[in-house]
Amino acid sequence: MPKRPIRIDDLHKIVFVGDPQINPTGDRVLFTRKHIGAKNNYVTQIWSVDLDGRLTQWTQADGGASHARWSPDGSQFAFISGRDKPGSQIYLIPTSGGEAKKLSSLPEGKIAGFKWSPDGSRLAFLFREEIPNRTEVAKKLREEKGLSAPPYEIDDVWYRLDGDGYFANQRFKVCLLDIESQEHRVLYEAASDGNYSFDWSPLGNELAIIHTIAKRPAAEPPNDQIFRVDLEGQAWRLEGLPKGRKTAASWSPDGRLIAYAGDTDEADPWGVRNLRLYVVSASGGAPEDLTGHTDYDLSVSTLSDTAEASFGSTFCWSPDSLGVYAQIGWHGESQLGFIPVSGGVQIKTEGAHQVNLGNISADGRRIAALYGHATRLPEVAVIQPELGTGRPFPTVLTDLNHDFHSEIKLSEPEEFWIDSTDDTKLHGWVMKPIDYLAPHRYPAILQIHGGPHAQYGWAFFHEMQVLAAQGFVVVYTNPRGSKGYGESFCAAIRGDWGTKDWEDIQTATRWMQAQTYVHPGQMGVMGGSYGGYMTNWVIGHTNDFKGAITDRCVSNMLSMAGNSDFPFNKNGYFKGDAWGPLEEIKELWRQSPISYFDRVETPTLVIHSEGDLRCNVEQGEQVFSALQMRGIPSRFVRYPSTTSHGMSRSGPPDLREHRLNEIVTWMTRYLKK
Repeated sequence: MPKRPIRIDDLHKIVFVGDPQINPTGDRVLFTRKHIGAKNNYVTQIWSVDLDGRLTQWTQADGGASHARWSPDGSQFAFISGRDKPGSQIYLIPTSGGEAKKLSSLPEGKIAGFKWSPDGSRLAFLFREEIPNRTEVAKKLREEKGLSAPPYEIDDVWYRLDGDGYFANQRFKVCLLDIESQEHRVLYEAASDGNYSFDWSPLGNELAIIHTIAKRPAAEPPNDQIFRVDLEGQAWRLEGLPKGRKTAASWSPDGRLIAYAGDTDEADPWGVRNLRLYVVSASGGAPEDLTGHTDYDLSVSTLSDTAEASFGSTFCWSPDSLGVYAQIGWHGESQLGFIPVSGGVQIKTEGAHQVNLGNISADGRRIAALYGHATRLPEVAVIQPELGTGRPFPTVLTDLNHDFHSEIKLSEPEEFWIDSTDDTKLHGWVMKPIDYLAPHRYPAILQIHGGPHAQYGWAFFHEMQVLAAQGFVVVYTNPRGSKGYGESFCAAIRGDWGTKDWEDIQTATRWMQAQTYVHPGQMGVMGGSYGGYMTNWVIGHTNDFKGAITDRCVSNMLSMAGNSDFPFNKNGYFKGDAWGPLEEIKELWRQSPISYFDRVETPTLVIHSEGDLRCNVEQGEQVFSALQMRGIPSRFVRYPSTTSHGMSRSGPPDLREHRLNEIVTWMTRYLKK
């Protein structure tokens, strides 16, 4: 049977897999399996796959399940579920079979992951209790009395986070849960912002905990430090560590070293510089930078709408403590790397694909991972890093999207490199329409990614495939400011948006106009977040595009400085001060696309979520108001407060479909005239 072009509603056919975790003996991998349910919801459950491909479903209750982690002996695993409403709890399942057993009895709140102690007797976890007057019990009592919803009472600028919501003065705490007694207690709560990373010592008698020591971390230069905390909560700080960002604490199996991802730049809150791997003696002292003499970054995120965006770092120690396996993003790819304690980075895999790291087996022979590429949705895989003499290819264990790929025809991206300004090479891809026939010319769309410090690459993108199926040429590039091309490439637009990135966008535009299969008079531009910023910038500086879509955008740096969940510091990433005198404001206004909207002539669709805490909806409102007052054809699609900045990836399925229909309709209207 011939394959058909992809449709918007094929979202319902996709099985999303994530969080692969291999058991200690290396013969079974736990993972999350997610699909769109009958009630316009996401159904997420815990499954496992054996090395022979045999699948087992472990959970099925309402409330979903996530973050499954094997016990050290592999006889059971713990996971988080919301089945016992209103809050989530930690549950335990024996691998010999049986029902899930509830371990925790936490008050209403949020659990942010856990780790087993080496002897399997405890779990260390992060927990933030719900605001007392916002619990379900408090809400019910108010309804019975006819009272109004209470105000948020806030004493710190760190009171909300996109995708997390409003938590006011509540903070995460490091807690311990005893497996036998099922009792929990707070172990540690020293961080002013409640942000921690932690790991158990190999002996299980203490934890290494990283957190800021700043009293006002949102307003001060980053100063994360490492503390050793015993099981009574007594803490001592490792001496000799510099200021700067630090995260992902990981204690070496032999107990000698603590690894972390970090940077020593105190003036780089937006992660322009490479996030490097450091190791420090567990007793303190000067840390050693294992990756500094390379140009690799441990925080490269390859964007996709079939996986959650992740801007953290993923690595794990080899069992012999001789090095660390890490996920390395480079030139649109994601590979498995090995970083020996002697320094340097060895890339273990190769290919135009995404390899997303999970964990490692106890003997170090197998690593759990996700594997996918531009025309293959991610599946669960294992990598044997020392297998043979060549670079090991992931062994894919699942085929959960077999039906999807058997039925649907996809556009295969073609890679290109072109010369931009300053002897810079611009890397990009083009998807031709599914029904492409030479020498016909097609309408074309330039996609601009968000971040800006992320990358497009060899990842499956449903939105782009839909546009190609609708008869559009789709072009996407990694202009300066993107990750995956070295630190200087990323730093080229540090606090100076609309400069070198704009030069690269113009280079991509000219390349599109020169292609024999592109109709130069039928080109559109679109992007979300920073991509929305750059779309706004583009239409304020050129009329090359006949239609535009600005999604969850940034338009005004002055208002953005105060209404984002990450407010701007004076002369931080961006120079100037939104609350300063005129000369301090000018620099931010210069970089605000809205300041050039007296020039805009391009019909523009504005998409924004009212619940976006990263780029407030007023950023889109300003764009729409300017367009309407100037008589430019425009349309504003506002999604409800229940959606967030990440709606295109994880929003309600019906609204994701609505958004894609709006995009296709708008581009069809203005590019296919």
